Amino acid sequence: QVQLVESGGGLVQAGGSLRLSCAASGRTFSSYAMGWFRQAPGKERAFVAAISWSGGSTYYADSVKGRFTISRDNAKNTVYLQMNSLKPEDTAVYYCAAEGAKGGSYYYRGTYDYWGQGTQVTVSS
Repeated sequence: QVQLVESGGGLVQAGGSLRLSCAASGRTFSSYAMGWFRQAPGKERAFVAAISWSGGSTYYADSVKGRFTISRDNAKNTVYLQMNSLKPEDTAVYYCAAEGAKGGSYYYRGTYDYWGQGTQVTVSS
């Protein structure tokens, strides 16, 4: 079992920055990949970014590439999402997720067995 708690969301003006954090507990943190997803009102939950267990590989949705950076600190059992140059269309509830034992594509929601409660990010124009 893995427990995930996100923090760092809030209200920011377009062009601004936020850093989301996700603290994990339970299974050995360095043994699984982590992802960030987001869900805007009336839309499906969508992939944002993922990072391998070692932090050596990262993956991004095209819509955030060059603006967002995912990282992890295995000593602190925490994964981060640095979000720069934010746009109103980035407004959503952001969720962190932990890879399940079966593995799979990091872009796919079904690869992740554990989810945080979500943190709201609102970008005003």
